[in-house]
Order: sequence, then C-alpha cells, then structure tokens
Amino acid sequence: MRIVVAEDLYLLRDGMVRLIEAYGHQVVATAATGPETLDALRTWRPDVSVIDVRMPPNQSDEGLRAALAARTETPGLPVLILSQHVEQLYARELLADGSGGVGYLLKESVFDADQFFSALERVAGGGTAMDPAVIAKLLAGTAPNRELEGLTDREHSVLALMAEGLSNQAIGRRLFLSESAISKYTTSLFGKLGISDDGDTNRRVRAVLAYLNQQS
Repeated sequence: MRIVVAEDLYLLRDGMVRLIEAYGHQVVATAATGPETLDALRTWRPDVSVIDVRMPPNQSDEGLRAALAARTETPGLPVLILSQHVEQLYARELLADGSGGVGYLLKESVFDADQFFSALERVAGGGTAMDPAVIAKLLAGTAPNRELEGLTDREHSVLALMAEGLSNQAIGRRLFLSESAISKYTTSLFGKLGISDDGDTNRRVRAVLAYLNQQS
C-alpha cells in the first residue's frame, strides 16, 4: 500500500514509518502539520493515510480537518485517524458522507502490529475500523434513531462489533455464536435498517455509518 503518515511527534512518526516499511508497504510522504497533511493528501492520493488529530500550528484539530478537506476534494479517500483524543464534531463529519474508507483508533488501544495493519487494510479497502472507546464517545448524548430502536439487543451487539470492523467470523467468536448465526443477525439488521443487497461490504459500511450517525 502507498501510505501517508501525518504525525507531529518525530519519534512516533519515524517509528510508524519504519514499521510500515518493515511490513512491505511504501510511505510516500510524511507530514508534521495540518497544512503539510492536506498538501500530502492532495499530491499523493494515497491508498490510505494515518493521521493524528492535534497538529501544529494550533495543536487543536488540524489533522482531522485536513482529512475532511481532502475527502471533500477526493470522495472516499481512505483515512485512518490515530490519536489520543476524540473530537466528536469533526469525527461525525468525517463519517457523514457515507462512503466508508474511514477509521478512528486511539493510540493507547493499539496493542500490536497485526491489529494496526488489519485496520489499515480494512480502511484502504473501503471499510471501517472504529475503536470501541471512540464509538462510545460518539454515541454519548445522541438521540435514538427510530430504525435502530427496532433492532434487538443481539442485533445491536452485532452492529457494534461490525462498527469495529470485525468480520462475521470474528463477531461470532466474540459473542460465542456460530458464523451462520451472525450471518442471520446481519441479514435481519440490514433489512430493519432498509439497506438493500447491493454488495456485502457496502452494506456493512452503510449499516455502520447508520449506527455511528444515529441522530433523530
């Protein structure tokens, strides 16, 4: 994969570059500020990018806003946010276009390289990779969606794990259910959410986005 790494801390940025290259991928550009991030995304249009939220010049939300601007210009440009912070407003906006290819992980929740690269690959493929802590933060204080209210508790559990980017097999292991049982639950929740069968990956992304953007 061709990857852009945007991180203002030198040691962390250099460490990610070395890790990515050690796993056989190419870092086409790095960035240490918000403007540099946007320029790199515009110039390279990478297969996926890894972007911190808080970057110079103001150390607020420059990285996330650069990702939003780039996806506005290039819809679906894959972006994985990797941060210590959850910025609710811009995170919701990042998810709002419904095109997928987005992820949001907390640095403290990434425990090994396999987890990191699994998330990168899902996002690069147009899927989602959401940290459970980020999901909880985004859902805090939101009004319930009528379609989501129609889901059973088990369907809610399946959808929450789907939002993390887990496959049916992985969800089944987490919930101690068979893969076929999870498939039935996903089919049911797709129907209740009014999501037609136009490709399983796209349906999963649309279901996840409905879950993360539940507003009345």
